[in-house]
Amino acid sequence: MREKCTKAANDKWGRSLTLLPPGQQQALETRRREQLTDEWQQRYNIRASVEGTISQAVRRTRIRRTRFTDLPKTHLGHVFAATAINIIRLDAWLTETPLGQTRTSHLARLDLAA
Repeated sequence: MREKCTKAANDKWGRSLTLLPPGQQQALETRRREQLTDEWQQRYNIRASVEGTISQAVRRTRIRRTRFTDLPKTHLGHVFAATAINIIRLDAWLTETPLGQTRTSHLARLDLAA
């Protein structure tokens, strides 16, 4: 029956299932139900947009590392990075460039396939 078992993407290890104690499992299910409400999703949309901005700044301007050792120059570098991101977004808006697609998790892809 081993050949009928599911395998991980690397064909090396099998998949795993995590079983939580009943109290933790109930808390997890409660939080997941909360995530289905409109109020929660509106609050999360704000966080998602902030995370997108941070991600764009990190990818486009490499803002995690600074070239400078003193605070005023580092601050100036951050101001330039923010200005660059604003110009990139303005250009995308003016040229009607579509936004990038949000990554779909492996689990969500499995659900979509079913």
